[in-house]
Amino acid sequence: MSAGPPPSNRRDAVAAALARLAPRLPDFEAEAILARALASPGLRRAAPETAARLALVTYARHVFTDYDDLLADGYDRDSARHFVLDDLNAALAAWGAAPIPEDEAGEPDADPR
Repeated sequence: MSAGPPPSNRRDAVAAALARLAPRLPDFEAEAILARALASPGLRRAAPETAARLALVTYARHVFTDYDDLLADGYDRDSARHFVLDDLNAALAAWGAAPIPEDEAGEPDADPR
């Protein structure tokens, strides 16, 4: 079975990568993540898979965890990421995406705040 021709534009390439990385991601979440990946200056030159993964993780961290609250309470980024890792991985698992290992909890953010 052929995978078909490669996507002809960045939006399609990142969307295809996101669909592979998180096959159970609801459409409305996928659109929000895709918008984040395409709007992020730091992801403009990233490979589609990298842009999709970083945007996916960033979105889940900010929307489905207490990450922003912890930052507002004075925690540094690495500590906040450590404390929300279980919730982050639960969101990723629900979407069929690979979890973030404990030793990579401080990976770069697609949309630094």
